[in-house]
Amino acid sequence: MKNISPEHVAESVRRAIAEDLGNGDLTAALIPEVNPARAHVLTREVAVLCGRAWFDEVFRQINAKVAVAWAFEDGDALRANDVLCRIEGPARAILTAERTALNFLQTFAGTATVARRFVDAVHGTDATILDTRKTLPGLRREQKYAVGCGGARNHRMGLYDGILIKEN
Repeated sequence: MKNISPEHVAESVRRAIAEDLGNGDLTAALIPEVNPARAHVLTREVAVLCGRAWFDEVFRQINAKVAVAWAFEDGDALRANDVLCRIEGPARAILTAERTALNFLQTFAGTATVARRFVDAVHGTDATILDTRKTLPGLRREQKYAVGCGGARNHRMGLYDGILIKEN
């Protein structure tokens, strides 16, 4: 799965924000709405980047005045301590959005990173690394996208588009 529609990303983010914010962010409400802030996101270990669209969409939905400038693309190999992006905008919006945005980024980058490890392990052979349907509920398309960012291939989306015969 190479691409996911912007509408799908927006809907995933809407659900996540609704789940996290409910009636609002009580802690961030203590910060004046107009205070400016800057932040950056960096890696702590070797990884494969995945999830930029979801990260950006979280900030866009919280406050379109937040700007995110990326140094890497989805699928790029990252080293420990690489600065992935810089964020500027209203402090309250950044504080409200950061955890949801990071959860998407960490989850999808984790999937992409593990996929890349398996792809690298079979490099130079005729083996192909395929994914399964064993994904987080409601995030199948996202995790399939992450597998692709890691260099592996998608087997099937669901029970409706391919056959798998197993021992059970």
